Amino acid sequence: MQYDPIKRSLGKVFNRNPFLRKIFYSLLDLLLLRAWHVHQELRSFSGWKKPGLNVLDAGAGFGQYSFWMARKNKDWNITSLDVKEEQVADCNTFFRQAGMAERVHFQVGDLTEYRKEDAYDLVICVDVMEHIEEDVKVFQNYHASMKPGAMLLISTPSDQGGSGLDEHHEDGEVHGFIDEHVRDGYNIIDIEEKLISAGFNSVDKRYQYGRPGKIAWKLSMMYPLTMLNKSKLFFIILPFYYLITYPISFVLNMLDVNEAHSSGSGLIVKAWK
Repeated sequence: MQYDPIKRSLGKVFNRNPFLRKIFYSLLDLLLLRAWHVHQELRSFSGWKKPGLNVLDAGAGFGQYSFWMARKNKDWNITSLDVKEEQVADCNTFFRQAGMAERVHFQVGDLTEYRKEDAYDLVICVDVMEHIEEDVKVFQNYHASMKPGAMLLISTPSDQGGSGLDEHHEDGEVHGFIDEHVRDGYNIIDIEEKLISAGFNSVDKRYQYGRPGKIAWKLSMMYPLTMLNKSKLFFIILPFYYLITYPISFVLNMLDVNEAHSSGSGLIVKAWK
């Protein structure tokens, strides 16, 4: 399935005014299990609530993590980098309307080239590395751009089915639910070795999207997006669908965040300079 056209359609619906955009961000925070994991790791970050931190949101996308961090830490300076010019312009417009433009700035940039020596106390990279072939080069750029003691936080699919989750086609082949990835997912040891080779001195990694998370993801994201891919009329049905399924997804998300998993379709990786 092509995921970007659906994201653009959703963006048009919720991008009509700043209030709807904030509702969109809130929905993403509720529905996306990865957001639950990322928020948990950020709250446990040693620099959480420290004033004046410089943060890089690497591959910021819609800007939901930049928005969340800016609301929680009103004196952080956040640079949000993305390769898509239209998305960067859109986010700068919204953050200006939201009164956050002085603290959050979006700019166009290629992570394989972007490097700002010893600039950041925290780098977050959510659902980005699976799209980049030259991953070690990006890890090296992150390392060079971080201050000593700074932390890198990565959320990415694992090689345990992270990019697939079983979408079957009539040709008999199994294709990924999201077809834009350059790799099926990271091996948990392989990504640690790549980060160490890039210069990081300490790496902590764990699985996310264990058994409860996989079910929650299908209920809250895969099935609704599959329906929307077939017909935009499903926009009308979605509120009723979530009214029934979200309580189940909520419990499953809680279990996934609070349990240790021996395997999972996603990875949370932290690395320190």
